[in-house]
Amino acid sequence: MDKMGRIRIAGGNQLNGEIPISGAKNAALPLMIASLLTSEKLVLNNVPRLADVRQLQLILENHGVGIGAQNTPGNKGLGGQTLAFSTPAITNTCAPYELVSAMRASFWVIGPLLAREHGARVSLPGGCAIGTRPVDFFLDGLRALGAEIEIDEGYVVAKAPRGGLVGAKLRFPKVSVGATHVVMMAATLASGTTIIENAAQEPEVGNLARCLVAMGAKISGIDSPRLVIEGVSSLHGADFDVLPDRIETGTYAFAVAMTGGNVLLAGARPETLRTALDVLELTGTTLQEEEGGLRVIASGQRARAIDVETQPYPGFPTDLQAQYMALMTRSTGTAKIRETIFENRFMHVAELARFGARISVEGQVARVAGVIELQGAQVMATDLRASVSLVIAGLAAKGETIVNRIYHLDRGFENLEEKLSRCGADISRLAD
Repeated sequence: MDKMGRIRIAGGNQLNGEIPISGAKNAALPLMIASLLTSEKLVLNNVPRLADVRQLQLILENHGVGIGAQNTPGNKGLGGQTLAFSTPAITNTCAPYELVSAMRASFWVIGPLLAREHGARVSLPGGCAIGTRPVDFFLDGLRALGAEIEIDEGYVVAKAPRGGLVGAKLRFPKVSVGATHVVMMAATLASGTTIIENAAQEPEVGNLARCLVAMGAKISGIDSPRLVIEGVSSLHGADFDVLPDRIETGTYAFAVAMTGGNVLLAGARPETLRTALDVLELTGTTLQEEEGGLRVIASGQRARAIDVETQPYPGFPTDLQAQYMALMTRSTGTAKIRETIFENRFMHVAELARFGARISVEGQVARVAGVIELQGAQVMATDLRASVSLVIAGLAAKGETIVNRIYHLDRGFENLEEKLSRCGADISRLAD
C-alpha cells in the first residue's frame, strides 16, 4: 500500500463496456471477524483484494487465526478471492493499538473474543477522520449481555461473567451498523435469548446474519429492525459468499452518469441500494436490470439537480454522498445535500472546488450549484469515499487531473484503474 501514490486522469472520455462488481468490503470485514466464533473452518468466497482486508488478516492472525487462499471457483467470475479461516484455538485475546488504530472495524473482534473466550482487551479504534463515531453503543450492548467493561489506558477491557454471556433485551438509541454486528456476534454464543431492537438493516448486516445461521446460529428477524438471537453452545464451519458491493455499484453508476456512456455493472444487486438508484433515475440516467447485473445508460445531458439526505438503510447511503456530490457539480440546477450520519463528511468540498465546482456548506448541508464544465486539477484524497468522488470529477473534467494520497482508494476499491480503463477511461497510477 503506497501512502504517497497518485492517480492521473485525462478527462472527457465516455465509459462503455462492463465493470465487474467486487465483494463488499463492509460485508467481508465482519464475516472475517466471525471466524473467531468457531473452531472449525469458515470459507468465504468473493472476498475483495483490498488494503483493509489485508490489515484485518494481520489482526486475525494475531489472535491465532490461520488464513489460507483457496482456488476461486466460488467467486462467480467477479474477480474476488476465496479465503479459508481456521481458529482451533484463540491464542491471544488482546488486540493491540498498533493494529486496531489502522482500521476502525477491527475493534469488532471484541464481540467474538468475549463470547468465545469470556474476555478481551481491545484498543479503542482509529479509521477514517469522518467524525467521532463513539463506541458507547457497542459497549452498552455488551454490558446488557452481562459483560463487565472498563477503559484502561486506551484499551477496552471486557470480561464475561462466570459461565459466559447471558441473553438480554436491548435497544440501540441510534441505528449503528457496527454495534449491531458486534452484539449479534456476541449473542450467538450467549446463554438464552437476545433481542436487539432498532438494529441496523443494512444488507451487510443481513449478510453477516445469514453467515452466522449457516454456522449454526439461531437468528430470526433478519433484515428487520428487530433481531432475535437464541444462543447456542458452539458454532461450526461454513462456506459462504460475500455480498456484492452496493457502494461500488453506486459509485460506478454515478461515474457513468457523469461521463456519459453505457456500462453493465456485472453482478450488481440493485435491490441493495434502491434509494440511491431512484435518485439517479430522477437525475435523467436510465437504469435497466438485467440477468447479469445492472445496466447504466447516461442521458448524454447534464444531470438534473435532485436534493438528497443521507439516512440509515434503506435511505440514501452516507457512503455515496461524496460521489453524488461530484455528479451534482455539473447539474443543471442547485442540489441540496444534507448529511445526517457523520459530522466532518464534507471534507471533499474544498477539493471538488479545485475543479471549479460551486459548493457552499452551512452546518450539515451542502448546496451544489451546477456548472457547465469542470477543469482538471491537482487534488488530494481525504477519506475513502471522498477519494473516489475526486476520480469521478476527474473523469468528466476537461484536461488532466492528479489525485494524490490514493492509499484511501486502495482501502475500499478493488482494481479501480483497471476497471475504468477497460471501459475507455484514460486513467493510470503514477509511480513515485
